[in-house]
Amino acid sequence: MALSTTPSQMSVALPTRIDGSSRSMIKVQSISFTDKSWGPPLLRLDSKSRSLGVKKRSTICMSLQQASKSKVLVTPLELEDPKETPLNLFRPKEPYTATIVSVERIVGPQAPGETCHIVIDHDGNVPYWEGQSYGVIPPGENPKKPGAPHNVRLYSIASTRYGDSFDGKTASLCVRRAIYYDPETGKEDPSKAGVCSNFLCNAKPGDKVKITGPSGKVMLLPEDDPKATHIMIATGTGVAPYRGYLRRMFMENVPNFKFDGLAWLFLGVANSDSLLYDEEFAGYRKDYPENFRYDKALSREEKNKKGGKMYVQDKIEEYSDEIFKLLDNGAHIYFCGLKGMMPGIQDTLKRVAEERGESWEQKLTQLRKNKQWHVEVY
Repeated sequence: MALSTTPSQMSVALPTRIDGSSRSMIKVQSISFTDKSWGPPLLRLDSKSRSLGVKKRSTICMSLQQASKSKVLVTPLELEDPKETPLNLFRPKEPYTATIVSVERIVGPQAPGETCHIVIDHDGNVPYWEGQSYGVIPPGENPKKPGAPHNVRLYSIASTRYGDSFDGKTASLCVRRAIYYDPETGKEDPSKAGVCSNFLCNAKPGDKVKITGPSGKVMLLPEDDPKATHIMIATGTGVAPYRGYLRRMFMENVPNFKFDGLAWLFLGVANSDSLLYDEEFAGYRKDYPENFRYDKALSREEKNKKGGKMYVQDKIEEYSDEIFKLLDNGAHIYFCGLKGMMPGIQDTLKRVAEERGESWEQKLTQLRKNKQWHVEVY
């Protein structure tokens, strides 16, 4: 949670404990820093976090007026050591039982549907890297296999390896509640609600959740070149892995990764209330204008140049010349979200390539060969 000041900022992580009290506010005393003071702001905690009956970890990120920016220290640094990507440490037959720390709705009232940010305590036993996924096994029986558990559902992890509390013991998921509507009545049909997404969005602090993984190597963030360009394209909850990337690049003090390249995020959602982690991303754009660009496509609020709805592929087309030049110079490009996003994006890129006198098929083959092309859609 950021409390803004002017003119320049520094992020400080203050670990806190939530004592189970019924009060929803923690009052922060006035803080004096280099002869400048501010206070006493009130920090609101999610009501579901207040009743947590297990060991809790919460971090409040504040903005203090300061001459230069500072990043959040992370621990344990041993998480930087492994040379091999952590993969499938826990499998469906023997999942890890983790604990829900908090569930927070992160979209506004006018957003179609509900999306939640869910923090899970794995106590450091299921380490992962940015861009990987956890599997979740919801409770209950598989209706297609009586007596057997539900199938695993994969969710991209929306935090860095250090988690939202920066201690390497939690992971965050960005989950949209799956609901279904009767095509005849137009009303919601609760009997067909998404089993796993609704389990997660309905979860309470202290609830147990069975997780598998981590899995996936396609979306891992290449860190061998700290000056590299990363073009990130997402629809909806597909922004999850990019939140992890960006926190690692701009929020955390990671000794062996000092990012000084360009990160460019394109996010497509329905409207302003549907934007996910918007304040966090806007903060990076303000603090690191040379290193971070952020473009949004709001399909129900904006029009493309042809007068139609503005989708993420239309926003890409606006910057197509620049994007192609960056790709020619070795930029990585990532796609994450609903698989329905890819045909429109591919058509746009193909059209732009042809207008430039290039063969998109040849270019795509070269991007894949150079490991610049990263796709994870569902």
